[in-house]
Amino acid sequence: MDLRKLKTLIDLVAESGIAELEVTEGDGKVRIVKTQQATAATTYVAAPAPVAAASAAPVTPAATPAAPVAAEPVVSGHIVKAPMVGTFYRAPNPNSPPFVEVGASVKEGQSLCIIEAMKLLNEIEADKTGVIKEILVENGEPVEFGQPLFVIA
Repeated sequence: MDLRKLKTLIDLVAESGIAELEVTEGDGKVRIVKTQQATAATTYVAAPAPVAAASAAPVTPAATPAAPVAAEPVVSGHIVKAPMVGTFYRAPNPNSPPFVEVGASVKEGQSLCIIEAMKLLNEIEADKTGVIKEILVENGEPVEFGQPLFVIA
């Protein structure tokens, strides 16, 4: 395929609302996929501005006690995190009971949930023996890499 055509196709995908384009020409095949990295970068760049403004403000003794209140609550126990990006499912299929419930005892290697990624169902296993203290994700929600899923006490 001609490089000018390829550049035109890339520009078309970049400027339009489509996420993916596949073109077959003769024996050649080109697939262009738009990623969402630009959105993530924009979010990342926008976040430091308020933080910088807040750090420029003078610190007063009255402001110091408020800092712990704004912090996220500390979770005690072992946290099982998502090993991949995908969709979280608590059960092997919609008609089955969930793998685990809050208060259930689990052993290392026991299935806790399924994360569907690229049409593949990946069973996520407990990496520690204990009791499920908290389930941090709702069934059918998308999860990110490293996102906390379960707390095992």
